[in-house]
Amino acid sequence: MERTPDSPSPKKAGLPTLKDVAAVAGVSYRTVSNVVNGHKYISDATRTSVEAAIRELGYRPQLAGRQLRSGRSRLLTLSVPFISHPYFAQLAHAVVSEAEKLEYDVVIDETRGLLERELRVAAGFRTILTDGILFSPLSMDLKRFEAERGDTPLVLLGERFRSAEIDSVVVDNVQSSYDATTCLIDAGRRRLAFLGKVPAGTIGAAPADLRIRGFVQALEAHDLTVDPLHLIEVSRWDQLHPDGDYSREEGYERTKELIPHLSEVDGLVCANDLLAIGALRAFREARINVPEQIAVVGWDNTAEAAYSAPSLTTIAPDLNEIARLAVGALLRRLDQPDAPPKTDSAPYTLVQRESTRIG
Repeated sequence: MERTPDSPSPKKAGLPTLKDVAAVAGVSYRTVSNVVNGHKYISDATRTSVEAAIRELGYRPQLAGRQLRSGRSRLLTLSVPFISHPYFAQLAHAVVSEAEKLEYDVVIDETRGLLERELRVAAGFRTILTDGILFSPLSMDLKRFEAERGDTPLVLLGERFRSAEIDSVVVDNVQSSYDATTCLIDAGRRRLAFLGKVPAGTIGAAPADLRIRGFVQALEAHDLTVDPLHLIEVSRWDQLHPDGDYSREEGYERTKELIPHLSEVDGLVCANDLLAIGALRAFREARINVPEQIAVVGWDNTAEAAYSAPSLTTIAPDLNEIARLAVGALLRRLDQPDAPPKTDSAPYTLVQRESTRIG
């Protein structure tokens, strides 16, 4: 179609429509609709012409209409306890990247470990038009989850609880903690402590208990004594410390309490990297050499673990694989709503650095 110099451009008349694109491309608006919706049986020449017209006019498809026709929003929701936590920040990046490959967008929801916010997630939200939810619960238990469960497809992340009726993606907390502890034992450490016990009945207790189980199993496998006094409890939980019990501050404070008894301990397994970073700071202030006097290992492989002084040995969960498995499980549930639920286990590695390595 040719336009004279005086002909108004569809671009100037407000938001361009399918018919505007069709007029510029010289095709029917149904053909433009077929190109926009990815129909296969369109000639290359026609597709090229329509795409050029779309670029010229700056046309954007009306997503609401497409969503109604397809029954999907192409929007996923990732709900985590703390966006400020390095582990969840890195996980969010991995999930967004994985979803983008599949032409999905992701909304990030932060529950802050509050039960009322987790109830919204379990119910499927009321204000977010989402196709499915990736949910890392912290406060909710299985009984409450099953009572509140909505119809929105959902995949559980982590081992706060498991349900045979829900897809989930986990990293083996017991075995990874066993491996972290064995790393210290293999380095000649015999008097080990665990930093990260959570008071029974409080949020976060379930994953902590699994990591303690791996710690204890490793000691027993090597005929070493498990001293209950060396299972160091964390307790801080308030809005001023948004990483909860497993914060740098908590690691720092609890380690300062440990230092007067350092003759009883030569290795410290921390339930996460933030606790370990706080512990390293406390040791450094007290002029205690790590790893010569005490070796330290963490869990998460956060970015700062590689740059702490000394650099931190840690368990590194494969976040990209967690994201791939989780997004894949959610889309599988959308395509096959009656398929039996499954649990996928993501891999991890032990990254050894200066905090456990002498020489």
